[in-house]
Amino acid sequence: MIDSIAIYIIHGFVVLGAVLLFFFAGCRPLDEKDAKSACLRLNSGGFNAANAFVELKALAAITPRHSGSPGAQKAAEHLLARLRVTGMQSSLEEFQEETPAGQTLFRNVIGVLPGRNAAGGPAEAWIVVGAHYDAKAGIADNFQGANDSGSGVGVLLELARVIKNSPSLPVNFIFAFFDGEECVTRYGKNDGLHGSRRLAGQLARDNRSAKVRAVIILDMVGDRDLNITIPRNSALSLVSALFAAAQAEGTREKFTLWPMQILDDHSPFLSAGMPAIDIIDFEYGSARGQNDYWHTPQDTVDKLSVQSLEIVGRTVLRLLDDLMRNP
Repeated sequence: MIDSIAIYIIHGFVVLGAVLLFFFAGCRPLDEKDAKSACLRLNSGGFNAANAFVELKALAAITPRHSGSPGAQKAAEHLLARLRVTGMQSSLEEFQEETPAGQTLFRNVIGVLPGRNAAGGPAEAWIVVGAHYDAKAGIADNFQGANDSGSGVGVLLELARVIKNSPSLPVNFIFAFFDGEECVTRYGKNDGLHGSRRLAGQLARDNRSAKVRAVIILDMVGDRDLNITIPRNSALSLVSALFAAAQAEGTREKFTLWPMQILDDHSPFLSAGMPAIDIIDFEYGSARGQNDYWHTPQDTVDKLSVQSLEIVGRTVLRLLDDLMRNP
């Protein structure tokens, strides 16, 4: 994840009122019509959290995998192979950028799943679902980075498998595995968020950013004591949609709105004018409210659970289905 977080406590009743409005909007009960139409295209029950956990462990076994390392290359090639198993159009994009450590080679792994409109032609709208796979440098030679970044990758690979097998997709999907999310010293123009900034820039240059319906980032979603803390700098329309999806899935108590901002891979997309949300549990530690496992050798597979991956995976599938049916 991140080394420096821009934290801004919300002040004033006007802002607080807006937060509460979106909070409770996500809690509304589904009416009968909603219930019957839920998940017509994407079956949330099709998400296999055991598969996601296997994928998580496979990535966590590649150590170390900080950007520019042999482990990072091995991880990228592994993810490309896993995407290709699904039969999806997949590619590995290499690019170099300056960092505080000098010129560094980064690798984004991208899967594209084309959709079709009602007339059978190419879909125009896009949804991006992403997670970073690099792990923080300098922690330990055997640093697993199981939650940060293994958990997001495990869920994303399983989402890609399920969605690839779903018929009648009315939007195009991009499944993005980002390199270079972690910074070397301090987040800035040439330090951190390299992979997500690269893709956001490509979408903008290709005049596709206006057609992006949503960007959903998964990061640190495997904690046994799951408490997803959606940061304030997420698109409020997507926050409301996520809470509604969680309510429909019976997982609403695991998702909260934080009165704080987090700098993560959703940030470059927001800056480029695309609606984006960061699905992250930033209370990863020995007790609720703590984050003392993050960026330490304690970030290991035994701290995570299949159940947490299932909660996140099912809820995100419901969210994606809602976003496809309700532009």
